[in-house]
Amino acid sequence: MKKVIIYTDGACSGNPGPGGYGAILLYRSHKKEISGGEKVTTNQRMELQAAIAALRQLKEPCQVKLHSDSAYLVNAFNQRWVDKWRRNGWQNSKKEPVQNRDLWEELLELSGKHQIEWVKVKGHADDELNNRCDQLAREAIPK
Repeated sequence: MKKVIIYTDGACSGNPGPGGYGAILLYRSHKKEISGGEKVTTNQRMELQAAIAALRQLKEPCQVKLHSDSAYLVNAFNQRWVDKWRRNGWQNSKKEPVQNRDLWEELLELSGKHQIEWVKVKGHADDELNNRCDQLAREAIPK
């Protein structure tokens, strides 16, 4: 399996409001930057969309190390929240509907094709690739 490193970030101007996402994919000496945005969204949706957009770039099953500063994204997989949500009919621990279910379902489908290690990084710190993803996300916010 190819080993791919991914960094992702989402940003929003207002919450909800216009938002953007950015991602960087690294494979051997190759580096690909992607970004996109929506006119009305939330920060959480953009964090998820960044991971989805990055995983969509992979054309075959890969070993992925996905870095994000979103505890929401990383913990959902590392602490198995997504498994509990599905078992509970997409309800959270408060018996409320899980927000962003559409994106979680797409992310689960995509992540099922790969071996993914979810890595939480500190946002707005000295991680060059995380900072670049933040810049890509902010630049992608529709004006």
